[in-house]
Amino acid sequence: MKRFTREEIAARVAQDIPEGAYVNLGIGLPTKVANYLPADKEIFLHSENGVLGMGPAPAPGEEDEDLINAGKQPVTLLTGGSYFHHADSFSMMRGGHLDICVLGAFQVSAKGDLANWHTGAPDAIPAVGGAMDLAIGAKQVFVMMDHQTKTGESKLVEACSYPLTGIGCVNRIYTDLAVIDVTPQGLQVREIVEGLTFAQLQELTGAPLRPAA
Repeated sequence: MKRFTREEIAARVAQDIPEGAYVNLGIGLPTKVANYLPADKEIFLHSENGVLGMGPAPAPGEEDEDLINAGKQPVTLLTGGSYFHHADSFSMMRGGHLDICVLGAFQVSAKGDLANWHTGAPDAIPAVGGAMDLAIGAKQVFVMMDHQTKTGESKLVEACSYPLTGIGCVNRIYTDLAVIDVTPQGLQVREIVEGLTFAQLQELTGAPLRPAA
C-alpha cells in the first residue's frame, strides 16, 4: 500500500499555512514543516522555549548549540527573529496569539479530542510539555501522525482511550494515508493517498468518515 512519506506530509501541512501566520511546530514530526515553508511567504515560527522567527534546519556543520527548539534540535533564526523568557512564550500560547499549532498525536477522536502526551501504559514516560497550552490556546490545531499504530490499530477513533490533552480542539488531521477535517458532522476526508479508495480508508479507520464534498 502506498503511503505519504513524512516529508510529503510535512510539505502538505506547509501548503495550508497562510501568509502572516504565527505558528508553533510541536516536537517530532511537526518540526519538519519548517523545511517546506515557501521563502516568499512571511510566516512566523514560534517555539515554546522562547523563540520567535525560526527558519529551516541549519546545514550540517552550521549548528549553533545555543539556538534550539523545544525538542532540543538545532534551528536557524530569520532576520528579525527574537528570544524571550519561557514565561512570556507560554503567555503567547495561552493568550490566543498563535494562529496555528502543529502537533503529533497518539489518538484523535471523531469529535476532535486530542491525546498526545501519555498512552497510559505503566512503563510509558508522560511527556505533556506545552501541548495542553497549545491545544487550547492556538486558533487552529493541525495534527500530523501515522494513520495506524505499528500493530495496525487506528489512531483515529470514535472516543480516545488515552488520557486527553485537549477536548474538541483538533481542526485538521494529516496522516500517511489522508488529510481529514474535523467538522460538526464528523470526520470529512479532503484527500486520500493515490491508489487507496474511500472504502479502503474507512476499513483502516476506527471512526466513521465522510467523503469529500
